[in-house]
Amino acid sequence: MKIIFESCSENEAFARTVVASYMMRLNPTMEEIADVKTAVSEAVTNCIIHGYDGRDGDIEMECIIHNKEIEITIIDYGVGIPDIEKAMEPLYTTKPEWERSGMGFAFMEAFMDGLSVKSEAGKGTKVVLKKVIGQNNSIAC
Repeated sequence: MKIIFESCSENEAFARTVVASYMMRLNPTMEEIADVKTAVSEAVTNCIIHGYDGRDGDIEMECIIHNKEIEITIIDYGVGIPDIEKAMEPLYTTKPEWERSGMGFAFMEAFMDGLSVKSEAGKGTKVVLKKVIGQNNSIAC
């Protein structure tokens, strides 16, 4: 599944809903849905706020299911990230005046099983999120 949508804040909720609907065939738990939605929200918000810096642009989102794993790729064609390692440090933000927490990548890492970030200055950023669904679906008696 691949969609392209505008980089406006209203589309953050749209992206969350689309991914949650797409992953339903894996029979996820409510916690797994919430984890994926949170990570997608953080990635899309980063595109809007940091990638395009408030300007118009497109965000691409692609979802693929491999067995019980969902892979979500989110791409912007904005300013890029000059120092990915620094950007991934908890509490680091390039927008402190906007009261950003600097926890976006930390949340993505915490809620997903895999995270990779590739970026090039002036060309944009690609974030790949992976989550195995059903690994903690045992029922306790």
